[in-house]
Amino acid sequence: MKTSIATVSISGNFSEKLEAIATAGFDGIEIFEQDFIAHDGDPREVGEMIRAMGLEITLFQPFRDFEGLPKQLRTKALDRAEQKFDLMQELGTDLILICSSCHPEALGGIDRAAADFYELGERAAKRGLRVGYEALAWGRYVNDHRDAWEIVRRADHKNVGLILDSFHTLARKIDPDTIRRIPGDKIFFVHFADAPAIEMDLLYWSRHFRNMPGEGDLDMIKFTRAVMATGYSGPISLEIFNDQFRGGRPKSIAKDGYRSLVALMDDVNRVEPTLALDVPDTPDRVKARGTSFIEFASKAEEADALDVLLCSLGFNHSANHFSMNLTLWTQGDIRILVNRETKGYASSAFAVHGTSVCDIGIDVDDAKAAIERAKLLGANPFKQPIDPGQLNIPAIHGQSGSILHFIDEKSGLSDVWDVEFTSIDEKNLGTGLTCIDHIGQTMSYEDMLSWSLFYTTLFDMGKSAMVDVVDPDGLVRSQALETPDGRLRVTLNGAETHKTMAGSFLTESFHASVQHIAFATDDIFSTAKSLDKNGFSSLPIPANYYADLAARFDISSDRLAQLRMSNILYDEDAQGKFFQLYSRPFAGGMFFEIIQRTDGYGGYGGPNAPFRIAAQKRLMRQKGMPKI
Repeated sequence: MKTSIATVSISGNFSEKLEAIATAGFDGIEIFEQDFIAHDGDPREVGEMIRAMGLEITLFQPFRDFEGLPKQLRTKALDRAEQKFDLMQELGTDLILICSSCHPEALGGIDRAAADFYELGERAAKRGLRVGYEALAWGRYVNDHRDAWEIVRRADHKNVGLILDSFHTLARKIDPDTIRRIPGDKIFFVHFADAPAIEMDLLYWSRHFRNMPGEGDLDMIKFTRAVMATGYSGPISLEIFNDQFRGGRPKSIAKDGYRSLVALMDDVNRVEPTLALDVPDTPDRVKARGTSFIEFASKAEEADALDVLLCSLGFNHSANHFSMNLTLWTQGDIRILVNRETKGYASSAFAVHGTSVCDIGIDVDDAKAAIERAKLLGANPFKQPIDPGQLNIPAIHGQSGSILHFIDEKSGLSDVWDVEFTSIDEKNLGTGLTCIDHIGQTMSYEDMLSWSLFYTTLFDMGKSAMVDVVDPDGLVRSQALETPDGRLRVTLNGAETHKTMAGSFLTESFHASVQHIAFATDDIFSTAKSLDKNGFSSLPIPANYYADLAARFDISSDRLAQLRMSNILYDEDAQGKFFQLYSRPFAGGMFFEIIQRTDGYGGYGGPNAPFRIAAQKRLMRQKGMPKI
């Protein structure tokens, strides 16, 4: 099945758009007329340039305000169409999109519109061209694909067909199963676009908030199933209008678009396999069992200071790599690596970001299948030379160039800790930390949709609604992603200004990916006592916070005193209770978090975020704050 995308969907000039679309792996493009008009090449040159990139022109659009016009305007509209037919033939495409009229002088009537399209079909047929009719959700008389289909049916011309658009159908809450009654050979083209669930004017919603399939809340799978059940065999094409994408990086947006279509068609094929879609044989979404390791790139005094911090958290320096300057720190099921290498990827990461998380290992069911799915979705594999005796663990590039390694038992990759590391006798008593609860990744706000799509199409992960986190100097948007069993959790935090703590971290670290790591404990009060004995410095929380807790929650005075003494933050919901304890910020704004969830609490302590951020920023404003 051919993939396509409208040039309006991504940023850049016309040449940049084409290069990005071709690089992403699409088969074709829809030329949005405005992009062509702004370009300085003639139609024939443009067509040749597109085909030289391995692309075909699947559609030319849009042609507006055609049907149902009074006589004089009707004649002028047909003349305009002939001019566009000239252009299409020079470009080398045979299909034009006619969107339902919004003209103030347009007249209603299905038969009148059908007659207009029959006449247009006759003119198109003489040139070997086709005409597709699409119902705009805000069209004056036609705003429903069922009415558009009735016009096409009555026009009864082989060169006139229907164009469908998921947004126009789903935004108006039209049952997509009504599409199943339309003959597939009369559907000339299909547009795919998702959108967040927002109650607003349909035109404004469509022009500013569309996004890639899987990034929004529309039922893209039901719509696609209905289309494919008709026997439609034309291109699957993206038409996205989004303010974020207009200012984004063309190649990243195009790659996301391709990834979204591959994942959507894979999902449809799994839900309704009888459709027998012509799609690649794609492995299942990766089932993640949790975080295998977190690797820091660091050197010299900064690495030594990180070692001290890990010791204060109760980690054991338990092993050293047999050939690399790489130390392994463990506690419970947690593995932290500190890489002091002076060559290779970690050294490069340190040169760019300073002390930072450069690599994350994910425990998966099948590492081979994971890397295969990742590559089909457009991820970039990571490879670097390995020493004799090292295991060849599959990996891909993640956010900000960081690395994700896939580790499983079936391939023996989980033996890496015995194969590549030599145990040492150094012991620490530990502080009760059991596992990694979640990893907090910080990014520019415009990158959030991209990385949400990356995780949810690659892994078997769901996403929560996006929420606003209040920083004293602005807003940070946050979204949590997690596997069904909660064994892998990632929070995405999007910064819109460098004044926020998240934005400052991006600036200081030159866009490192991970800003914080949350460790779980079964008894945070016992852990706090052990941390204190280890010399751990927790984040100071002001007394005002605890006075407010007493007013908001039914907490005993003894418990409140414990919370205050240990700088522990508290939240609760209908399911359970939540406790949080933070390290002081280090390395440009990184920090560790220690949490305890009880009785099914599934959140992340969002109500506490403004107070935690204010406390962190107070420390970060102090002069001479060490890197670690």
